[in-house]
Amino acid sequence: MSLYYIETKTPVGRLKLVGGDAGLRAILWPDDDPARVRFEVEPKRQSIPLLEKVAKQIDDYFAGRRNSFEVPLDFHGTEFQRDVWRELQRIGYGKTTSYGELAKKVGRPKGARAVGAAVGRNPISIIVPCHRVVGSDGRLTGFAGGLECKTRLLELESGRGR
Repeated sequence: MSLYYIETKTPVGRLKLVGGDAGLRAILWPDDDPARVRFEVEPKRQSIPLLEKVAKQIDDYFAGRRNSFEVPLDFHGTEFQRDVWRELQRIGYGKTTSYGELAKKVGRPKGARAVGAAVGRNPISIIVPCHRVVGSDGRLTGFAGGLECKTRLLELESGRGR
């Protein structure tokens, strides 16, 4: 299986979009930890229709013309991680939830820390909206793109960031 990538400029920095025939595999941040998302083959820098579609939808998201995404996703992770990532997709645009609430929804009511670890390994930021998960007290907590970026995404979705 071949993987490809392009980079796209956004208001939160240059994002690296990685995907192949099976779908979008990752959206990586400029200063992303290389250990956060691993690939079995090194992605080649090459545009493919899928990645162009993702870039267009991300542009539309930042312009306020899109609040959901329509691209095939190619999740690679443990069954538990994939369950958490699927649940992340159910958090509505402009809404937030806590790690504890997310843990209950995936059937692990005492597993907020495990859920937090799975959220932290989410390879498809923005489209799989891990930025919508906050601490139980409403405070912003870790995010691969940084807390400033998380704030900007939440402000965009609340209408304050336009």
